[in-house]
Amino acid sequence: MPAPEARCAVDDPRLTELSGLVVDGGALWAMSDGGYRVELHRLDPSTCAVIDSRTAAVNPYDAEDLALAPDGALWVADIGDNDRRRDTVAMIVLPVRGESRLHRLTYPDGPHDAEALLVDTAGRPVVITKEARSPAGVYRTVQPPEGLGPTPLVRVGELTLPPSATQGGPLGGLGSRMVTGAAATADGSVVAVRSYTDAWLYPVRGGDLVAALEATPVQVPLPDEPQGEAVAFESDGTLVSGSETRGVLGEIRAVPEAAGLVADRLPAAAPSTADPTDEPAPDWLPAGMGAAVVVGALLLVIAAMAVRRR
Repeated sequence: MPAPEARCAVDDPRLTELSGLVVDGGALWAMSDGGYRVELHRLDPSTCAVIDSRTAAVNPYDAEDLALAPDGALWVADIGDNDRRRDTVAMIVLPVRGESRLHRLTYPDGPHDAEALLVDTAGRPVVITKEARSPAGVYRTVQPPEGLGPTPLVRVGELTLPPSATQGGPLGGLGSRMVTGAAATADGSVVAVRSYTDAWLYPVRGGDLVAALEATPVQVPLPDEPQGEAVAFESDGTLVSGSETRGVLGEIRAVPEAAGLVADRLPAAAPSTADPTDEPAPDWLPAGMGAAVVVGALLLVIAAMAVRRR
């Protein structure tokens, strides 16, 4: 299994609580879970220096993850709830153009703490909760949220991460099975769900993210991150991870072409069922057949004339 490679150190004070990453057209955007407004920062991939920022005039309660929607919008998941007392959680959407928008969501079974968000091909948020001693809940809206809401979430599944011996994180073995972030490849064929110590990769069939999480995943160890919560994929399938600093220097790390580790679990292209005998005739065939008929007729006429002469 390939080991993570250090890309650069994250020393900007705005990202000491790094909790979300996304790659958008080659640009690496990062988000911290602190502060009084939504702030996304574009990082120089070689130095981790902040080279651009986007903001939304929303004061989040506890923003925890960042996701890229199929339409190019960046979704900030304001879903943290350590004390499990929020009546609603929220999605703050920063579209490619235009003003940001806020959607409030409600759980069907009371408050949950969560740190992981995916957005499916229909534009529906998929939230995975953070549980210490029970399976994580998987929640999704029935339709893409519109307006302020609140829009109900529906429990559509649950997820239990496999046991891991990878070292790292603030909670030891317990933290190795707590969901702290999620991401999907650009083509939507692979999903990563991470804990404090590992990323777990799931193949996606037919765009169904919920069904994908029922499969047996492939482990990608991310050892020795102080509080790993951020994960994303580059266009070539490289997995990128990041961590809160917790008093030490944080890093952006990469596992090259990690998505390829589940390539053998993706559906193969359907073989062609066309009958070779049904292949269309080449363009020259009708003309060639016509010429052959003409030549044959001429030969018959010549032969008949020769017989008459005799």
